[in-house]
Amino acid sequence: MSLTPVLQAFLDQAVICTTAGAPFTGGLCRLVGERLTGDTAIGRRVLDWSGAPSHEADALALRLMGGLHALARSGRDRALSSLYPPGAAPDDEVLWSAVSRVLVEQAEFLSPWLDGPPQTNEVGRSAALMAGLLVLADRFHLPFALHELGASAGLNTVLDRYAYRLGETVAGVRASSVRIEPVWTGPSPPVAAVEVIRRAGLDRSPLDVRDPATRERLSAYVWADQRLRLARLEAALDLAGTDPPPVEQGDAADWLETRLAIAPEQGTCRVIMHTIAYQYFGDDTRVRICNHLKRVGAEATATAPVAWLSLEVASGSVDRRPELVLTVWPGGETQRLAVCHPHGAEIHWLH
Repeated sequence: MSLTPVLQAFLDQAVICTTAGAPFTGGLCRLVGERLTGDTAIGRRVLDWSGAPSHEADALALRLMGGLHALARSGRDRALSSLYPPGAAPDDEVLWSAVSRVLVEQAEFLSPWLDGPPQTNEVGRSAALMAGLLVLADRFHLPFALHELGASAGLNTVLDRYAYRLGETVAGVRASSVRIEPVWTGPSPPVAAVEVIRRAGLDRSPLDVRDPATRERLSAYVWADQRLRLARLEAALDLAGTDPPPVEQGDAADWLETRLAIAPEQGTCRVIMHTIAYQYFGDDTRVRICNHLKRVGAEATATAPVAWLSLEVASGSVDRRPELVLTVWPGGETQRLAVCHPHGAEIHWLH
């Protein structure tokens, strides 16, 4: 008997999590995929999902995982909290007994987590973006104006405040409380000075880094067994909270057409960047973004360049590893710079 798309989505997410070093979260996804029934309100809502449940679309499994992790972190259900990392992993029967119970008892808490897509702000992806900025800094020797699409709380919008080791290249602020050192293969990126003179972000549902609810929301979407990743997120939230980046609410195409002027900006390299966000934009929005960047790029010069820096899963990709792609104007040349782990933990540099 073939599985429904909803149950298959949970089983697919189980493989992704387990392969990425999150066996607890992967095991929980697997249990939902194998055992969830329509006997509860949450179960019915999940199983009757009207959209596309896969990780490539609505990411339904991660919505529920975020809600369960938030519940465990809250302490509202001590029995569930005790089963979550860093404690020893429970067996399937114990874990499912607790989860099936909270699906009933904590339905009011869990239901809102199904309302919207996961809102992550993975700081590890800043490593790939910083490597791309190093390429641009080495080429143009100009300061940057950053425009981030899908910025969430803006933690990657302030990527220049972190410390990096990218292969043999050291970058960023060496004394930063946030250190990012991905496993690096291939040549190292160039050594260059990255200076950011202006930054702005856009998100459909921006989060305020100063709000305790933001901390909990973003922390809940980190897979529960990835404790180092969670600690780095919390350090980044602390750092960003001292000088919050500006993140506006709106449609990405509307915002970019308004904020990114077609006229060149002398003495500045303007960079449009995004990480694992493009897939959530509608087709019309993506077309408008592409067309506007081409119009802006047509006016760019060597002293007023424009760059499009993206870390996204390529269309038709088999292994689903994001690619760091850089398009630079004048000229419109596109380079595939790196292939990366989805959270930036591993980067294979291609140039």
